[in-house]
Amino acid sequence: MRIAFDGARKAWLAVWLGAASSVHAQSIPAYSLLRENEDWSVLRDQSVRRSLSDHDIWDPLKYIRLGSDDWYLTIGGEVREVFEQVGNDNWGKQPYTNTFFLERYMLHSDWHFGPHFRAFVQLKSGLESFRAGGPRPIDEKKLDFQAAFFEARTSGKNWIALRAGRQELNYGSGRLISVREGPNVRQSFDGVKAMSRIGSWNVDAFAARPDLDKPGFFDNSPDHRTAFWGVYASRPSSGRFSIDAYYAGLDRKVATYNRGTGQELRHSVAARLWRPVHTRERGWDLDYEGVWQFGTFGTGDIRAWTFASDTGYSLPNLPFKPRLSVKSDISSGDDPRGHPGQTSLGTFNALFPIGNYFGVLADTGPGPQNFIDVHPRLQIQPVRRVSVSADLVAQWRQNLNDGVYAVPGFLLVPANGSRARFVGYRPGVEVRWQIDRHAYLQADYGVFYAGQFLKEASPGRNINYLAFWAGYKF
Repeated sequence: MRIAFDGARKAWLAVWLGAASSVHAQSIPAYSLLRENEDWSVLRDQSVRRSLSDHDIWDPLKYIRLGSDDWYLTIGGEVREVFEQVGNDNWGKQPYTNTFFLERYMLHSDWHFGPHFRAFVQLKSGLESFRAGGPRPIDEKKLDFQAAFFEARTSGKNWIALRAGRQELNYGSGRLISVREGPNVRQSFDGVKAMSRIGSWNVDAFAARPDLDKPGFFDNSPDHRTAFWGVYASRPSSGRFSIDAYYAGLDRKVATYNRGTGQELRHSVAARLWRPVHTRERGWDLDYEGVWQFGTFGTGDIRAWTFASDTGYSLPNLPFKPRLSVKSDISSGDDPRGHPGQTSLGTFNALFPIGNYFGVLADTGPGPQNFIDVHPRLQIQPVRRVSVSADLVAQWRQNLNDGVYAVPGFLLVPANGSRARFVGYRPGVEVRWQIDRHAYLQADYGVFYAGQFLKEASPGRNINYLAFWAGYKF
C-alpha cells in the first residue's frame, strides 16, 4: 500500500513539474527590434498569465481579446530621449560644438483576426531641439506611420505569408538592409513582401520604395526615384554555424559619387556565415559577410565588393563576463581615371545600412564605402545588468582616388587629389544599464582623430562625440 502511494505521489509530482516547466517555457517574449515580430498569444491562457513569474503591469495590453481566442489586439510602444553633443562635425566643416536634444516616441497596435490575417499599425514621432543648423532628415519627423500593413498567412510547419503596405526591412547583421536604429528617425519602406518557412530555411522576397522622411505631420511619401527589391534566405542553427544568402537590387534615378552624378542600377549578391555570441559557456562567435556588386552607373558599369568580419570570444563563466572581439572590414572604392577600356564605378554601396555602423558615433563620422578598418573591442559586465565596452576603430581609404562617404552613402570628403591613405582613428567607450526589461540608460563618448587624408582634403579637425540615452519600451 505504501509503495503504491509513493508511486502515485511521484507520478503527480512529475505531472506538476511538467506543467510548471511548460508554463516557464511559455514566458513572455522579449521586446524585439521589429515589434511586429513579438508573439503575445501565450497570454490568452489566464492560468498561464497568473503563473508567469515575469508578468508586469503591461500584460493587460498585450492580449486584448476581440472574440475567440485567436482574435486579439496587442498594444505597445517606446520612448527614447537622447542628449547629443558633437564638436567639429565633418572634421571641422562645422567648427563648433553642436549640442542638441532628440526625442523619439513610437506606439503600435497589432490586430490578429484569427490565425491567418493580421494588421499592424505603428506611429512614430521624432523631435529635435536646439541643434544649430536645424534638424537633419534623420532627426525630426513630427508624426507619421512607421508601419501600416496587412498580412495574410498559411499555418503549419511550412508556411507562407504575404504582407502589403508600409513596413520595416531588417536582415542579418544590418550591414546592408536595416531599420537605421541608431539615429532618431528609423527607416521604413512602402511595398510588398512574401515570407516563408521551407524546412529549415526562412526565405523572404520583397519589392519596395524607401520612404522619404519629411519633418511635418503625415507627409511622408515613397521615394519614386528609388526602387529596391530582393530575396533573403536564412538557415539559422542553435549553437552551430548559420548561413544567410541574399540578392538585392537598387535602382536610383540620381546617385552621386566622387566621380560624378548619374543613374544607378546596382545588383548585390551576398553570403553570410555566423555564429551567435555565447551567453552560458565560453566559446567563439563570428559574423562573416561578403558582397559582390555589379550593374550600371550612367554610361558605365559597376564593379564593387566588400568583405566584413567580426570574430569574438566570450567567457561568461568568469567574473565580469568578458568578451573580446575584432572586426576587420574592407570595401571597394573607385578610380575615376579608370584603366584602358574600363569605365566601371568601383565604389561599394552599403544600400540601407545600420545607423551606428561603427559603434559609438551614432550619426556622424565616415561610412562603409571605400574603406579598410580594424576594430578591436572589449566588453565586460562589472555588475548585473550593466555592461561597459571600450573599442578602437582605425580606418584607411581602400582606393586613393575616391573620397570618404557618410553612413547613408553620400560623399562627405572628396579625394581632392590627396594621396594619403590613413583616414583616422576613433577610441570610444559605452556604458549601458539595462534597469529592467523595459528601461535602460546609456552613455557614449568617442573622439575621431583626423588622419593625414582628412588633414589634406578637409579642415582636418578631430570630431568629439558625447551622448546620453534613456529609453523605455512596453
